[in-house]
Amino acid sequence: MDLITVWFVLLAILWTGYLVLEGFDFGVGMLLPVLDRGRGLDRGRGLEAPSSHLDQRGEREANDRRRTMLTTIGPHWDGNEVWLLTAGGATFAAFPHWYATMFSGMYLALLLLLVTLILRNMGLEYRHKRTDREWVRRWDLAIVGGSFLAPFLVGVALTNLVAGLPMTEHTMGSTRYTEFDGSLLSLLTPTALLGGVTVTVLCLAHGAHFLALKTTGDIREQARAVATKAGLASAVLAVVLLATLGAQRGTAASWVVSGIAAVALLAAIAANAKGAEGWAFTGTSATIALTVVAYFLMLFPNAINGRGDSPDLTLAAAASSPLTLQIMTWAAVVFTPIMLGYTAWTYWVFRRRLSVDDLPQPVGAH
Repeated sequence: MDLITVWFVLLAILWTGYLVLEGFDFGVGMLLPVLDRGRGLDRGRGLEAPSSHLDQRGEREANDRRRTMLTTIGPHWDGNEVWLLTAGGATFAAFPHWYATMFSGMYLALLLLLVTLILRNMGLEYRHKRTDREWVRRWDLAIVGGSFLAPFLVGVALTNLVAGLPMTEHTMGSTRYTEFDGSLLSLLTPTALLGGVTVTVLCLAHGAHFLALKTTGDIREQARAVATKAGLASAVLAVVLLATLGAQRGTAASWVVSGIAAVALLAAIAANAKGAEGWAFTGTSATIALTVVAYFLMLFPNAINGRGDSPDLTLAAAASSPLTLQIMTWAAVVFTPIMLGYTAWTYWVFRRRLSVDDLPQPVGAH
C-alpha cells in the first residue's frame, strides 16, 4: 500500500473518530429541550422562558436535568473536536489540493460550520458562569442550535464529496488542475440535504443511547424512548441515502459495508428495547463508523468525485510530495497511539453513571 492510500485510510479513521465521538455529544445537545422536564412537570416549553404557572421548583428541576445531561459530555466534548482539527490538518498536509478545493468551493458552508461550532462551544463553556435565567437560556439556545446545525453541515459536506461536485479542469504550463466550478446553491442538492438530515438524526439517536448509558432514573428512561424513535427514523433515512449513493458510486465493498451498517443500526434498536444501553451505544457507534467507511470506499481513488461529466479530483493529483508523506507517516506512528490512549483513558475515568443528585450547587459569577 503506497503512502497516498495510507493517508487516505488515516483520514477515513479520523473522520470516523470525529463522527462517532462528537456525534453523541451533538445528540446530547439536541436533547436538552426534549428531556429537561420530568413526567410531573410542564412539557413542551423547551427552552422558552417559563410561564408564571411554572414554579421555581419546576424551573430548578428542569435546569438540573439539563446540567446533568451536559455534565455527561463535559469531560469529552472538547477532546472529541480534536479529531476534526486533526482531520483538517492532515488533509492540508497530505492532500493540499483537496484541502484547497474544499475550502474554496465550500467556503461559505465551512465558515458557517466554524461559526456554529464556536457559538456552541461558547455555550458549553459559559453557560454555568452565571445563574441568571436569561443568561442560561440564551446559551442553551446556542448549544441546541449548534448541535443541530453542525452535524447537518458535516453531513452535507461529506455527501457532496461522494455524490459529486461540479468541477472543471485548468491547465497551467504542463500541469493540469481540477477545481470546483459551482456556487453555494450547487451544494444544496436533494442527495446532499438527505445526507445532512440523516447524519443529524443518527447523531440524535447516538446521543440518546449515550444518555441512557450514562444516567439513571427518569432521564435514562426518557432517553431510551427517544432513542427508539430516532433510531427507526435514522434507519429509514440511512437506507435511502446509502442506496442512492450506492446506485451512483457504489462498489461491491461499499455495498457490503452499507449492509453491515444497516444491520448494526437494527441491532442497536433491538438492544435499546431490551435495556442493554451499552450494546445499543456500540451499535450506533458501529453504524456511524461503517457509514463513513462506505463513504470513503465510494470515494476511492478520488478525493472529490465529479458531478455528471465533470472531471474527478484524484488522490494522486491532490497529494503532497513523497517526502512530506514520509515525514507525516513517522509523526503519525508516534502521536496516534498517544492520542488514542489518552482518549480511552478519559472515557475510562469518567465511566460512571450520573444523576441529578450528583450535581454540585451552581455558583453564580456576577
